[in-house]
Amino acid sequence: MNNFVNKIMGIFLASIMLSIVGCASTSKQESAGEYIDDTVITTKVKAAIVNEPTLKASEINVETFKGIVQLSGFVADPGSASKAVSVSSGVKGVKSVKNDIRVK
Repeated sequence: MNNFVNKIMGIFLASIMLSIVGCASTSKQESAGEYIDDTVITTKVKAAIVNEPTLKASEINVETFKGIVQLSGFVADPGSASKAVSVSSGVKGVKSVKNDIRVK
């Protein structure tokens, strides 16, 4: 009976270890925690852009992957693109900003 319990415990511990390893991130995939963090960062960056009166938030798209924010879209002048990068860089949790915004 004791061997049976030990085998069950071993299987249980092995499944937990596999679950933990399965949730680890890779260079192309995020863990569940990283995905949630990136969602929060994206939301904060979008809010910061909306709160900047010189920017039109509807023209700027925001995506985040492992703390790196990518901005894209079209703006009227180069100053708006620079301002969007500046505002985004000031958000807590942003590691860097990739600027793919184009001037129309």
